[in-house]
Amino acid sequence: MPELTRRRALGAAAALATAAGAQALTAPSASASPAATPGRMPEEHHHGGPEAFDEVFQGRRIEGRPVTGGGHHHGAGYAVFIDGVELHVMSNADGSWISVVSHYDPVPSPRAAARAAVLELQGAPLVPFAAN
Repeated sequence: MPELTRRRALGAAAALATAAGAQALTAPSASASPAATPGRMPEEHHHGGPEAFDEVFQGRRIEGRPVTGGGHHHGAGYAVFIDGVELHVMSNADGSWISVVSHYDPVPSPRAAARAAVLELQGAPLVPFAAN
């Protein structure tokens, strides 16, 4: 059996990291649909858009629902609220979502954006965002 050297240990660690990264990149496309995953609520309704939600997360009430027309939403959109104050969210071309609070950290759904904002706010109130 060959002796374990620093070069072999680093090579093995790099190979493991590469394999883990490749598995993480392919896992979402190979996984079951959200509705088929046990313990997970489906995030989309029959029209392909995000489903409405209303829950308390870490002591804050978060709500999300589809909206049409008016305001800064051009046509159909989605509104998210934290304790009744609108959290400006936007969907990206790849299907991920961002908010004004966590703009550089895309998440898979508006619900996840609301939860990420609650975590980022750390108990601070959400200040209304004036979009134009």
